[in-house]
Amino acid sequence: MTEQRRVLLLTHPGRAPARDVACQLVDALSGHGLQVRMLPDEAIALDLADNVHVELAGNGDPSADCELVVVIGGDGTILRAAELAHDSGTPLLGVNLGHVGFLAEAEYDDVSATIDAIVERRYTAEDRLTIDVSVFREGELVWRTFALNEASVEKAARERMLEVVVEVDGRPLSRWGCDGVVCATPTGSTAYNFSAGGPVVWPGVEALLMVPISAHALFARPLVVAPTSVLAVEVIAPADASGVLWCDGRRSVELPPGARIEVRRGERPVRLVRLHEAPFTDRLVAKFGLSVEGWRGASERRLRGEGRA
Repeated sequence: MTEQRRVLLLTHPGRAPARDVACQLVDALSGHGLQVRMLPDEAIALDLADNVHVELAGNGDPSADCELVVVIGGDGTILRAAELAHDSGTPLLGVNLGHVGFLAEAEYDDVSATIDAIVERRYTAEDRLTIDVSVFREGELVWRTFALNEASVEKAARERMLEVVVEVDGRPLSRWGCDGVVCATPTGSTAYNFSAGGPVVWPGVEALLMVPISAHALFARPLVVAPTSVLAVEVIAPADASGVLWCDGRRSVELPPGARIEVRRGERPVRLVRLHEAPFTDRLVAKFGLSVEGWRGASERRLRGEGRA
């Protein structure tokens, strides 16, 4: 007996095209014998709860026994999907309805080609490095989570700076009065890390990043460290200047003075589906609308006989 193929469909119901794309995916995939599963609240919001081709997720991991999680939305929706599918390791395929959509692989106006790729299994999955984040108070572990993009330590009050000491591999590095500190992955280097002035790191590079936000210090530069390193941020003063830790902009915990945050390479990667073999450079150019006018490239120079000794 042939094993039932199943995909989990996650959407951003608040976006206008989401229902049209979701309906198109449900009809096409079910027509090819795939079972489509949805979260009950999303199915209700999109008027798909009574669709005979939609299976409503029950208790437990909604991505369990699914070959893919198809995500309709922007990067925020994909980060939510990464949270849901983290334990199962189910690959994520993003259909972009957002603006930049760095994590998405497909655009909503090319859904037909995406459907064909899913049906014919013409896709690959690449592992993206994550970070595991732990929060300690008075030496006791009080909170733990993971992040695909970043963990950001931020000041809780707009009018007060946060005073922190940062540490790498068990040794203190510098003390900063700042608005915050971003600890990011290469995948997250084009997100908050980018806005904070950190470097863009190609996804194939295994590294951890630390970037201060508006730091008042002599040494306050972005850092790129080994994937085996452990980064730490300690909130030290003043007594009324507490902070908050955000992971992927989705999960947060308060940080009173004395709190310690440790960031290390995650035990589980997140798997992102790729439909094309386009270089990351091309993705940067397309997503950021970068100008490359005047570029001729090495192949054209060789044709013209340039660059020869």
